[in-house]
Amino acid sequence: MAHDLISKIRLRLDSLNRSERKVADVILTDPDAATGMSIATLAQQASVSEPTVNRFCRNFETRGYPDFKIKLAQSLAGGTPYVTRSVEHDDDTAAYARKIFGANIAALDEACRSLDPKIIERAVDYLIQAKQISFFGLGASGPVAFDAQHKFFRFNLPVVAYDDVLMQRMVAAASRTGDVIFIISNTGRTCDLVEIATQARSHGATVLGITAADSPLARQCTESLAVISAEDTDHYMPMTSRMIHLALIDVLATGVTLRRGPDFLPHLKRIKDSLKPTRFPVE
Repeated sequence: MAHDLISKIRLRLDSLNRSERKVADVILTDPDAATGMSIATLAQQASVSEPTVNRFCRNFETRGYPDFKIKLAQSLAGGTPYVTRSVEHDDDTAAYARKIFGANIAALDEACRSLDPKIIERAVDYLIQAKQISFFGLGASGPVAFDAQHKFFRFNLPVVAYDDVLMQRMVAAASRTGDVIFIISNTGRTCDLVEIATQARSHGATVLGITAADSPLARQCTESLAVISAEDTDHYMPMTSRMIHLALIDVLATGVTLRRGPDFLPHLKRIKDSLKPTRFPVE
């Protein structure tokens, strides 16, 4: 689909040759400006030849530069584009701050448009019927697991969160039918987590995941919410993916709240009101 063009360019950056990468960098830096450039202008901005620009365009299933510009404009109309590139070593404060905020905004927009409501509904079904829920995350995913615990304990369900792999293994070994093991992993390639998911499933537990599509972990989950987030995690801590994971936890918590119905709202309000004595009044 046309609205995926910018995402496709971003995801294929590493597979482009040096000259084509220059073209991609110019386009991703300012897609709006690129839609108004002639092929000669874009080639000059990228310091490449016009045939290189045409070759780049045909790599993305377009008939040439005019067709590419049309699809690029459609991509911009379809949602917030990824207008920022990875943080570079020579970025000043304004540049890297702008890139981080821009990447988060764009990643959340793309993730929202790619959500499958049916998978969310099935995940909510499992969560609302669970006898107990255990949220697992390692490394940067650990805080997301504890955020989930902070939200889901309000539903009168036994809820725990673990970021220690030994505890995760023991909980998975003790799990049984009716339990939900919820695993959060950006890559879905962590061997321990895949083994834990397999063990929990073998004992009859339901395994839900927030992870990369078609990853080893996703293949072991009962249901998984796929996350696409291209970011440089070799040198920097995950940023955009963590924002997406937190938003998905909010989506699922909201789904459980709505499924509980209006009669459950006084319970949530009572928990919120319990915090009032701990705060200074608003002046």
